[in-house]
Amino acid sequence: MANVTVIGAQWGDEGKGKIVDWLASRADAVVRFQGGHNAGHTLVIDGKTYKLSLLPSGIVSGTLSVIGNGVVLDPWALRDEVAKVEGQGVSITDDNLAIADNCPLILPLHRDLDGLRETAAGKGKIGTTGRGIGPAYEDKVGRRAIRVCDLAHLDTLEPQLDRLCAHHDALRAGFGQPPVDRAALLEELREIAPFVLRFAQPVWKRLKKVRRAGAKILFEGAQGVLLDVDHGTYPFVTSSNTVSGTAASGSGLGPNSTGFVLGIVKAYTTRVGSGPFPTELEDDIGQRLGERGHEFGTVTGRKRRVGWFDAVLVRQSCAISGVTGIALTKIDVLDGLEKVAICTGYRLRGKVYDYLPSHAADQAECEPIYEEMPGWSESTAGARSYADLPANAIKYIQRIQELIECPVALVSTSPERDDTILMRDPFVD
Repeated sequence: MANVTVIGAQWGDEGKGKIVDWLASRADAVVRFQGGHNAGHTLVIDGKTYKLSLLPSGIVSGTLSVIGNGVVLDPWALRDEVAKVEGQGVSITDDNLAIADNCPLILPLHRDLDGLRETAAGKGKIGTTGRGIGPAYEDKVGRRAIRVCDLAHLDTLEPQLDRLCAHHDALRAGFGQPPVDRAALLEELREIAPFVLRFAQPVWKRLKKVRRAGAKILFEGAQGVLLDVDHGTYPFVTSSNTVSGTAASGSGLGPNSTGFVLGIVKAYTTRVGSGPFPTELEDDIGQRLGERGHEFGTVTGRKRRVGWFDAVLVRQSCAISGVTGIALTKIDVLDGLEKVAICTGYRLRGKVYDYLPSHAADQAECEPIYEEMPGWSESTAGARSYADLPANAIKYIQRIQELIECPVALVSTSPERDDTILMRDPFVD
């Protein structure tokens, strides 16, 4: 298999950035296929830290980086991110960055609506990042979105603005807000258009050419399967499909292009925002894991909730997304614990479940069933071969494989690119 698709198999924040960067150094193109700038990837290369949101992780290594049509693009956020990364010495041109010309835009009115809804929702709020992702996806499926290609035709945009503003003006009125300032919006679009159009093209054509040349393509997912709008802990999810199948529709390449599906899995569990979390730890161990793992959102800075590894959820994610193998990250965060625990099932009103029920009320009541294992006092940090790991850490990894019914392909032992144990090569297997 020449291509690899990388997805998060938990609630996001699994360490995809480091793994994607490690793989990107061997790929010929890296493609973002869903999500927006609510997703954050942190790369540490030779001691230098890069924090990316919209830019594919391959951009740092100079690999062709593609923002696919499945992404919702905030052009102003992208410009700021490009300026920041260029300030760190990374060259970004239309040779190494391509944006799908049919990619929908996140506009200021989307950010406004996101904030208004969350504020008004009270206890029912989802816990969004407030960046307009959900409203932008709504406008896409509602057929009223402004897309990248429209930036080249702003003089004929009035009919689309009529549809867009008819929808948003009614919503804004309900929140006691004035109508959209169409003149100001058009002016903002005229100002940003030259920057975005430098990179705009039919990326499906470029990727088709790359694939025909026999080159390796890396598809980079955002968030995680448990935040998928269909398969996640609804309604506490993102607004896009995060499963591996979206790599095809969100890039313009067919489903036979996605290749090896690598699920990124943290050695424990975290999530940000509201929603069920069966294995959440609100004790000293949870505090310790959060501090050692630096569990704060790359984009928002919000503190992440922390819990034991949930094999039920990861097994479910692997099945739904057709995961070929997993990359286990942050195992070094567990170093020094006397005991570690893995959730193997749930107890709900006297019944044992080997999957997470679909209804939010049932999910909230699920009680984890744990299997305890001895921890390890030795350090795993920086290990680069399986033989370097403590015996109990190896047993922990092996037990995870058994419970999730999926093999471990990689083990990451620090944020550094080279601190990676390769057990199966996704670009070869």
